[in-house]
Amino acid sequence: MAHILVVDDDLNVLEFLDEMLAKEGYKVSCADDGAKAVAMLKKRPYHLLLCDIRMGRLSGLEVLKRAKEIQPNIVVIMISAFATTETAVEAIRLGAYDYIPKPFKVGELSQTIRRALERKTLVREKEELERELQQTVHFGNIVGNSPQMMKIYTLIRQVAKTKTNVLISGESGTGKELIAQAIHSNSDRHNRPFVVINCGGIPETLMESELCGHKKGAFTGAIDNKKGLFEVADGGTVFLDEIGELTPPIQVKLLRLVQEKVFKRVGGTDDISVDIRIISATNKNLEEEVIKGRFREDLYYRLNVIHINAPPLRERSDDLPLLAHHFLEKYAREMEKEINKLSSYALDMLSRYDFPGNIRELENMIERSVALSSTNIILPESITLSTFKRGANGKSSAFDVDIPISGFNLVDALNDMEKKYIHKALEITNDNTTKAAEILGINLRAFRYRTKKLKME
Repeated sequence: MAHILVVDDDLNVLEFLDEMLAKEGYKVSCADDGAKAVAMLKKRPYHLLLCDIRMGRLSGLEVLKRAKEIQPNIVVIMISAFATTETAVEAIRLGAYDYIPKPFKVGELSQTIRRALERKTLVREKEELERELQQTVHFGNIVGNSPQMMKIYTLIRQVAKTKTNVLISGESGTGKELIAQAIHSNSDRHNRPFVVINCGGIPETLMESELCGHKKGAFTGAIDNKKGLFEVADGGTVFLDEIGELTPPIQVKLLRLVQEKVFKRVGGTDDISVDIRIISATNKNLEEEVIKGRFREDLYYRLNVIHINAPPLRERSDDLPLLAHHFLEKYAREMEKEINKLSSYALDMLSRYDFPGNIRELENMIERSVALSSTNIILPESITLSTFKRGANGKSSAFDVDIPISGFNLVDALNDMEKKYIHKALEITNDNTTKAAEILGINLRAFRYRTKKLKME
């Protein structure tokens, strides 16, 4: 319940406002002069101050000034029977939300108070979101406060100080490499190399040479001795991404390394020992791969000592606003653009999307939106959702727009869509046209033109 402080030296007006506001459900306190009002403001907080300008001992403008000093977040509405442009401008300059001349219409005053309190709520929500963003848990480069991510942070802390091999599973784009980096960064190896090996991106004919290195003359083109990535990573961490893509012959080579931390260069005869920790990642179900004979069971158990599952974005929807604002800030800074906000409707649109590409898709989407945006706020029209949707098997499938063979009226369809956006904006703002226009990213004149054009008035 909003608590309103009413200040007026006209007792009839004071009594009327007290009764009117109480009937509308507000908690009301009254003061019949400015000095009393200031004393009351010092004793307890109020949501809104409704104050007459022309009073005896202390003017309303002075009360406004003192109120903002005592309670900076209080919303103030000034009223006066002696309204002038100068006093109105001065009141707004001092921080008043609005200025209403007497005699005022009850409906107009009531609506102004309601809008003022709505604005205060929006400001408070914005401040809370900003505080939440400042308190966002960053584990390395990982962003998220959801229960799923908090469990992963705990697990990272537990395994980071050990030498145990870790297997990270999850769909593409869920941040498996970031989890691996966080483990390495929090381990005793953090000052040593973190070597990323994309097992699906190296041809089989080159894989052994890339991993183990080769001796001069081992094959055509081997004009010198070369260290492999395992040797480069000595003392640090090797991250084997897409481990499920390794062929059986390479799996045999890897098994010896995992078991004994020993390997031979291609064309070499000497054993090379290394001290490395192995973190693997896959978007496949390795247990099924083992059952089907495509992945060695002994290697699977050597790699899967500790298992971490990176959840898809659709299962950690609480983190969506945090991630979206994180990427917005990142790319606005990189592109030197003064974009500092996602419109509530754009965020609502994102929250309804399935994100088959997970965090990687969201990042790409926000980067594109920042690049294309011509305002300081990301609007729905700046966001392009993927033309793919997730099928029943969890994989992406093409999304087809249904168009009747006989054809249809595109103009009518677009008008219907525009009406839905406008209706939704009015719904979430309680028919506040000014606010509805704001969240749709257009000015009030354009909003009224569109509603008139669409025959919504």
